[in-house]
Amino acid sequence: MLIPILAPIGVIWKQAPGVEGSNFWGMMGNMMNFLAYAFMGIPAGKLITKIGYKKTTLIGVGVGLVGVFVQFLSGKIGVGATLAGLPANFFVYLLGAFICGFSVCILNTVVNPMLNLLGGGGNRGNQLVQIGGTFNSLLGTLTPMLVGALVGSVTKDTVITDVNLVLYMAMGVFAATFVILTFVPFVEPEQEKNNISVKSLFEFRHLVFGVIAIFLYVGVEVGIPGTMNFYLADTLGTANAAATAGFVAGTYWLLMLVGRFVSSLISGKVSSRAQLAATSGAAIVLVVLAMFTTSVPASMPVFTGSGFAMAQVPLTALLLVLCGLCTSVMWGAIFNLSVEGLGAKSAAASGLFMTMVIGGGILPLVQNAIADATTYMTSYWVPVAALAYICWFALLGSKVKKA
Repeated sequence: MLIPILAPIGVIWKQAPGVEGSNFWGMMGNMMNFLAYAFMGIPAGKLITKIGYKKTTLIGVGVGLVGVFVQFLSGKIGVGATLAGLPANFFVYLLGAFICGFSVCILNTVVNPMLNLLGGGGNRGNQLVQIGGTFNSLLGTLTPMLVGALVGSVTKDTVITDVNLVLYMAMGVFAATFVILTFVPFVEPEQEKNNISVKSLFEFRHLVFGVIAIFLYVGVEVGIPGTMNFYLADTLGTANAAATAGFVAGTYWLLMLVGRFVSSLISGKVSSRAQLAATSGAAIVLVVLAMFTTSVPASMPVFTGSGFAMAQVPLTALLLVLCGLCTSVMWGAIFNLSVEGLGAKSAAASGLFMTMVIGGGILPLVQNAIADATTYMTSYWVPVAALAYICWFALLGSKVKKA
């Protein structure tokens, strides 16, 4: 829920006095969220080995509650003041996004190795990771749609308090989850208790390539719908452009949900390598086609703020939305292929993976800086290049060898 909320809220900050429509600054909340992974990824993996999965999860949930509360305070603190030419409360919001990043990092570090270990690795391990991802995508679908519907028409007078309902809901979810997890009995999966050095993980060649693939993948996953959200909000030219853009972006996450659900059904029989190669190749084709079809009209069902209707959008948007089906399986497949043969070292490797998830902040930031300097469509060469590497990893780089 925390990651998909950042792009639609970024649409609000883009219009704030001092920001003046900058895609770079509009994506900065997303960057701060992922920056936390660079600091918490490896410590989170070590935390699991020291205190176990359940206690680590409780810490992650508690941190998430604090982060969302700080974002809520950005509508109360520093309103009307400026700092370095930007709204002072914008920096409060960025602090909240940074704290939320610690939470998401910790929780992802817990979930992925636990599901992979419970599945015994291999195709079954990937299957459980995809099932977990399906539930994550459900929130990813609803969040930008809800935020877009609440925001509606964005002007320079639109403020962060217009999405307080979403922040209240997020805080409620975290609080309820913390209470439930505290009292639910949990059997810890077996794991290696010895300290595992990060350096020892780099002995596995396929893990090294997989870490790079994760860095690029998360940038692709976030950059495609996030930049599309900005693109549609800026170019549709309708009174409810922000609502339409948010709903279209939400459709991308909906297709990720569908893709992960389908993958969870077939991953017991279809290898992670085959899924990753096919989807990365298809995504390259979709993104390249999207870059050259901005003038071709298409229709998509969207929520207008008062009801559902067919909205006219560029074919570009429809093609980028379809990428959600492709990116849906990539996280689980890359993780599964990268930790193959690591056994109990998977938890430590997961921490390394979480560190590289900072790609979800860096690549979209680079992409939107390019969009500011050139055009939105030119910026999509960034995900194309990243997808090309992921396809190579699936076909060749994921073969298990020691460095």
